[in-house]
Amino acid sequence: MWTKSTLEKLIFKNLKDYLFVVVSNRQPYIHRFEGKKIKYLRSTSGVAIPLDPIMKTSQGLWIAHGSGDADKKVVNKFDHIKLPPDKPKYTLRRVWLTKAEEDGYYYGFSNEGLWPLCHIAFTRPKFDKPDWETYKKVNQKFANTILKEIKNKKAFVFIQDYHFALLPLFIREKHPDCIIAQFWHIPWPNPEAFRICPWRKQIIRGLLANDLLGFNIRYYCQNFLDTVNDNLEAKVNLENFEVTRRHHSTLIRSYPISVDYEDLNSLAREKSTTKLINKFQADFNLKNKKIGLGIDRLDYTKGIPERLRAIEIFLKKNPKYIGKFTFIQIAVPSRTHIQKYKDIKDEIENLVEEINFKYQTNNWKPIIYIKRDHSKKELSALYNLCHFCIVSALHDGMNLIAKEFIASRIKENGALILSLFTGSSRELVDALLVNPYSTYTFARIIKRAIEMPQTEQRIRMKKMRELVQNNNVYLWAGRILSDLLKLETSI
Repeated sequence: MWTKSTLEKLIFKNLKDYLFVVVSNRQPYIHRFEGKKIKYLRSTSGVAIPLDPIMKTSQGLWIAHGSGDADKKVVNKFDHIKLPPDKPKYTLRRVWLTKAEEDGYYYGFSNEGLWPLCHIAFTRPKFDKPDWETYKKVNQKFANTILKEIKNKKAFVFIQDYHFALLPLFIREKHPDCIIAQFWHIPWPNPEAFRICPWRKQIIRGLLANDLLGFNIRYYCQNFLDTVNDNLEAKVNLENFEVTRRHHSTLIRSYPISVDYEDLNSLAREKSTTKLINKFQADFNLKNKKIGLGIDRLDYTKGIPERLRAIEIFLKKNPKYIGKFTFIQIAVPSRTHIQKYKDIKDEIENLVEEINFKYQTNNWKPIIYIKRDHSKKELSALYNLCHFCIVSALHDGMNLIAKEFIASRIKENGALILSLFTGSSRELVDALLVNPYSTYTFARIIKRAIEMPQTEQRIRMKKMRELVQNNNVYLWAGRILSDLLKLETSI
């Protein structure tokens, strides 16, 4: 089993002569003004959480967009800051973007173009030429920053996600000996869907400048290979999952991302977490009630309206649970400048109001809706407070909330309702799998989760906990680094 110690040994033994560089849009820690004081917040994004423990181990360099209003106040003259703030282990290099660059690169091409294109959640992608030009410009800006940092050093560069499809090629052109890997955290669609992107060939060429390109599941690897076959002249080796173009080969591999099981398991056992559980129970009047939980970014891919409609059907079909069931929905605001996100926010709020108005009594309402981020400890308390958790994404590369929930369930009880359209459903087969579009079936599965016998709960949860414990974030990182090291010996 891979542990933090195992990963440390791999890094210290094999990477001591290399600069290990991680590149992501989102930074792991954000500095903000609170009055006249500067405070830091740990990022809760899906990318930052698994990478933070890896960077602590590697003591490398993390390059990311400095988005906090106090970020410039705490860096040195090289735009560096040591992290984590309490026990520094690695260096963060912040890249500054103008408002126009952020709008075009992040909100525009990345999240109005690539995000809906890859998720196929019935939201039409928007492809504007100015956004594409800004996306290229920002990718080049990050490339220039990386090249300035690594200079002539031997380096492994590990790029994260869809914000940087062109970045590998920009680095490769100036530093051909650099070993580059990229992990595409979101789904890769089928070739027919990807054809609508006007700059698909440029994106594919950029990604093929990597030595290693990773996806969450093998299905996305196959989709990518098929996309290459349909768009470029290249040698696609379906047996070895490798693409060769202009004398450069790229390995295409699946690495199911995961969580730090031991950290989450330990946090759930702390006395302060138990105190928070008791506080939530009192604050929300949850005594003697069956409690469901949903934790999501406020995004149209997460299936929150489908979930709420299933809860409404569940209450309609099972009136005995009126007054005896509460669903807590945490929805963290996200990409609020984009109209589709404003629309989904309004839809969710209207549904919550409608369902609560229909079923609430004087001292009870079925849905508690909270629109704010929560600390790791608060999330741990919520994971252990509920009887079941719903992850009903319409399409998701993996979904780490499902794995966090399982790693936190120290009593080995409870149930996970998990969408068939998440990458995690390929691993967590002992969850209650659901098609979120099938509302009446969804409602029946909610009933099954509430009424599942304790013996069955423990059998299912124990299996899932063992799987997440073994297939943890250190295994994910270790497999990627091991494959990179194999590349190093062959180059």
